[in-house]
Amino acid sequence: MSVRTILALCIVIHMASSAAAADKLVLTGSSTVAPLAAELGKRFELQHPGTRIDVQSGGSSRGVQDARSGVADVGMVSRALKADEADLQGFVLARDGIAVIVHARNPIQSLTDAQIVAIYTGQLRDWHDVGGLRAPITVINKAQGRSTLELFLAYFKLDAPQIRASVVIGDNEQGIKTLVGNPNAIGYVSVGSAEYAAAHGQPIKLLPLKGIAATTENITNGRFPLARPLLLVTRGEATGMARTFIDFARRPANHDLIREFSFVPAP
Repeated sequence: MSVRTILALCIVIHMASSAAAADKLVLTGSSTVAPLAAELGKRFELQHPGTRIDVQSGGSSRGVQDARSGVADVGMVSRALKADEADLQGFVLARDGIAVIVHARNPIQSLTDAQIVAIYTGQLRDWHDVGGLRAPITVINKAQGRSTLELFLAYFKLDAPQIRASVVIGDNEQGIKTLVGNPNAIGYVSVGSAEYAAAHGQPIKLLPLKGIAATTENITNGRFPLARPLLLVTRGEATGMARTFIDFARRPANHDLIREFSFVPAP
């Protein structure tokens, strides 16, 4: 094979690699948003042959960091952007809430905010202390870097060191799985994830907050007190394929998929 032929092949390979790279979109961040983004990605790929949507979770903090650094084209963040994140542009994909959950076999139907605080700070350690059966409470907490943890702490006016956790988990699925395996556990996860799991046979119960049921309906009507936006974010102005995907994901034609995950579509 001549040198000219080898050079020509190298150019062709380089061009093919560059095209492949240009047709790949990387999203990282919130484990609440990730399953929905993955399904939206599948629809996008069907309508845009030759493209690939790579969705990776890891928490909202990762979504912010990766979007800022350019590691990801789009970050996934399950909270409002902070004042020091003005360099990012956020697009509301849907709305969700955070639900305190217990096992379906737990006779407890509700807890006050004060009781939840007492449980999570170790002041109450037995279900009998809040009207349940005699059994030690297993406290499930979220890992650092998760927006669900940030919002839980902010709502209940707690600092992270105050929490006395029995188990620390990452994503919503892990939290639900852990609680399902322990009837004496308590945890908190995305309302959408919890509703979806309960509808698909997982033995969990969503507790109300301030007497308001933790439901998608109450997030829609603005009554549920612990609600949040689910965002897709980019560094600066969204352009190119990132903008095309974001616009696609927010189309009314995809609201059925958002509702399928028990989230509330953005207006």
